[in-house]
Amino acid sequence: LLGLAELGHDVWFCEDSGDYPLCYDPERGVVDADPGYGLAYAQRVFERIGFSERWAYHDHLNGDAWRGGIGNRMKSVCESADLVINVSGINPLRPWLQDIPVRALIDTDPVFTQVDILKDPERRAFAAGHNAFFTFAENIGQPDCEMPDDGLPWRATRQPVSSSHWPASPAPADGAWTTVMVWDPYHAREWQGRSWGMKSVEMEKVLDLPSRCTERFEIALGGSATPRDRLTAQGWTLRDPLAITRDPWTYQQYLCDSKA
Repeated sequence: LLGLAELGHDVWFCEDSGDYPLCYDPERGVVDADPGYGLAYAQRVFERIGFSERWAYHDHLNGDAWRGGIGNRMKSVCESADLVINVSGINPLRPWLQDIPVRALIDTDPVFTQVDILKDPERRAFAAGHNAFFTFAENIGQPDCEMPDDGLPWRATRQPVSSSHWPASPAPADGAWTTVMVWDPYHAREWQGRSWGMKSVEMEKVLDLPSRCTERFEIALGGSATPRDRLTAQGWTLRDPLAITRDPWTYQQYLCDSKA
């Protein structure tokens, strides 16, 4: 949002509850249809970055109510919009989004996105409602790219970073090598006899890394199936991910304090 605004664009944020109860509340430790925690979080963050009147939340699950900074005035914003950027394909294309000339779908989970589109007619129909397609799979189109072809014209892109809000700084010499992750966030995907799994599968390849060198390795780790005792026995330091990801600034500070 900040990067696009700095480039001179008139930027607004619109989020939709979707058709299923997916509101996460870390304080109550539940996923349900109550957006209270998320709305309070959004209000705090948007106020801090100067977007307090530039966001809205369409609460389809609770009577199609509009909440947030500008509420149902978001519909009139959409009437004159040139571009909608559907990050991760989270938002359904409601009527107020369908007539925006350019509707860009941003795939932030390569392979999983394509397999879902190949196997699920509803996901394919949803994707087909867009007319521009970008993926974080930077190797797409190369001879050694093994991502399944779902027939959509994907083009490679990267996670954007507003450098004015992420100033470069030397890594602390005594910092740890870190990552923030969930052990098993969802099910593996299978297509044409091949399976793509979670980080829990890939971690097996580097599980003994801390015992092989003198560097410190740390994971802010979520997930009920996490083998915490096994990881700590191998030398990994485990941190509470909720404290680190409390807001964009606590997350940023964690990265800045990391060696890599």
